[in-house]
Amino acid sequence: MKKSSELLPPMAQQKPYQLKKHNDIRIDEFYWLNDRENPEVIDYLERENDYYQKSTAHLEPFQEKLYEEMKGRIKEDDNSVPYFYNGYWYLTRFETGKDYPIYSRFKDSLSAPEEILFDVNALAEGHDYYRLVGINISPDNTKALFGVDTVSRRQYVLKIKDLVTGEIKETGINNTTGGSVWAKDNLHFFYTQKDPVTLRSNAVFRQHIEQLDTAPEAVFEEKDDTFSCYVTTTKSEDYVLIGAYSTLSTEYRFVDASTPTETFELIHPRENDLEYSVEHKGDDFYIFTNADGAKNFKVMKTKVSQPGRAFWEEVMAHREAVLLEDFELFEDFWVVTERENGLTNVRIQRWDGTDDYYLPLKGETYTVYLSTNIAFATNQLRYVYNSMTQPTAVIEFNMAEKTANILKEQVVLGDDFVSENYIEKRLWATAADGVKVPISLVHHKNTRLTASTPILQYAYGSYGSTIDPGFSSTRLSLLDRGFVYAIAHVRGGEYLGRQWYDNGKMFHKKNTFNDFIACSRYLIDQGLTSADHLYAYGGSAGGLLMGVIINEAPELYKGVIAAVPFVDVVTTMLDDTIPLTTSEYDEWGNPNIEAQYDYIKSYSPYDNVKKQAYPNMLVTTGLHDSQVQYWEPAKWVARLRLHKEDDTVLFLETNMKAGHGGASGRFSALKETAKKYAFLLALENTVD
Repeated sequence: MKKSSELLPPMAQQKPYQLKKHNDIRIDEFYWLNDRENPEVIDYLERENDYYQKSTAHLEPFQEKLYEEMKGRIKEDDNSVPYFYNGYWYLTRFETGKDYPIYSRFKDSLSAPEEILFDVNALAEGHDYYRLVGINISPDNTKALFGVDTVSRRQYVLKIKDLVTGEIKETGINNTTGGSVWAKDNLHFFYTQKDPVTLRSNAVFRQHIEQLDTAPEAVFEEKDDTFSCYVTTTKSEDYVLIGAYSTLSTEYRFVDASTPTETFELIHPRENDLEYSVEHKGDDFYIFTNADGAKNFKVMKTKVSQPGRAFWEEVMAHREAVLLEDFELFEDFWVVTERENGLTNVRIQRWDGTDDYYLPLKGETYTVYLSTNIAFATNQLRYVYNSMTQPTAVIEFNMAEKTANILKEQVVLGDDFVSENYIEKRLWATAADGVKVPISLVHHKNTRLTASTPILQYAYGSYGSTIDPGFSSTRLSLLDRGFVYAIAHVRGGEYLGRQWYDNGKMFHKKNTFNDFIACSRYLIDQGLTSADHLYAYGGSAGGLLMGVIINEAPELYKGVIAAVPFVDVVTTMLDDTIPLTTSEYDEWGNPNIEAQYDYIKSYSPYDNVKKQAYPNMLVTTGLHDSQVQYWEPAKWVARLRLHKEDDTVLFLETNMKAGHGGASGRFSALKETAKKYAFLLALENTVD
């Protein structure tokens, strides 16, 4: 990195602001950055960008090389595996040199003329950011609903395309989640709207396709600000469902899709710590739930005519060592995905009980999940398999004949990729409280793991979200340059079951951070790397993790990348006017309660910045981020600059045209990855 007396980092102006809660006073000298309309704020962000760009200008040719290298592995003229639905084959394809997908369909047969539904490349012209989601075809195949976001705030404008004339109609429906559900009459549709301030999805509306000039009818409003809602349909498409949810509680209502103007009927009222989801087959609803202490979930069923919990009957029992993750219903079979000791298994059963077996999967560490399985009356199950060394394969498995057919394998172009050139394994570190924490890692077979080996350690660790050890073609640019990539499966995810999540949230949140640090110490103590060659990476809630580890154990890391990091936890969780606050009290805690305030404050990265040496750091954010507001990383970097006692680099890059997910388009995202990799490789002195 460029270091020069002529190139000094920007220092944000200090404007002390007092924050008081529970008789505790916090002084925030950079609170003023919480105003994206303030020209001073924009000026500061642009000065940080300028500092980053000038400091890394010498790396731009290398960044471009990495970008072209990663892009060169991608088959540009690619397409998804087609699937059949309601008389048409649907697929998504990409064309060489184009950033966005093309959605198309074929009547009856793939040999029929292609009908292009949406060429997103054409639609995105003139936009710095463009995202099209929620394509939903009417039952008579003549209309398509879809959502568009051109700001990156995840506030989608709902539109309709007439598939007969090709005309795109404006609905006047703004600020939605982008999704929708058709009724069977081809006239009514349902959608979910967001609160314009907090962006909480808080209401479901019904609209008539021929009456767009009249006000839609509200069919459900979620008044509890700790809950959000959405609308969906059962796989059978016989019922429209409205789901309301918080972190640890759910509630569903349903209406027959043939009578969409009828009143939605409640399945079971919400209860604290009761989660359930609903599917349909024949006369029954199938309930996936943690009822009656089933922490790892179980499956129950009930008659549609008697949906209440009092009538639920057990179909698959809860097991202490096995987490049930999902299930899929077919005419003759039903399929459950389970996780045991961190590995996912797929269990297949006949309804008549004559068959009960598992998909034949093998490997010390891998990823498997169910794919698009829209058809009900079929014996074909589609699933996806990959690992840290094996590219993604979409496989169709005949559940009756127990035979498999690979429909598509990910093509890795260039560099003569051979999966056997890479080694994957799973290790187990011991946390401070004696708990064993798994680590999945991958490296090139020619890389010897010694104290001088660079390792990039990644984790997320929140919301019960499990980071599975999957394949990445972009990651090869690190592996081929001698890096090891390691995923720390810390508590806060569900890698080892629901209790793994429960022990990594609320008053157990520090387990997440301690686990990550324990994994780092293990990698060093085992001689697989050293503090001079260990790097850490996390984004969003994983960025919170990065913020804690650099406060608690900065000496372990040569460099850290924190992407869109959630680092000002106390202030954010006290502000119920911004997105994701009230609905996440069960995840982080409610700081309006003093004990929870104290616990959150004890680890909140922004509140615990101290005078000490910090690792080299790259922090990224987006001006329009709706999940983690840009001012959190901006304030954090400003405070770090005040306190860090070292000569390591500290960069803040703000994408002024994007939000939480970064740039739109598959190749734009690669440019952001190239910047991160160049940062790491420059620190390791392996720029070529």
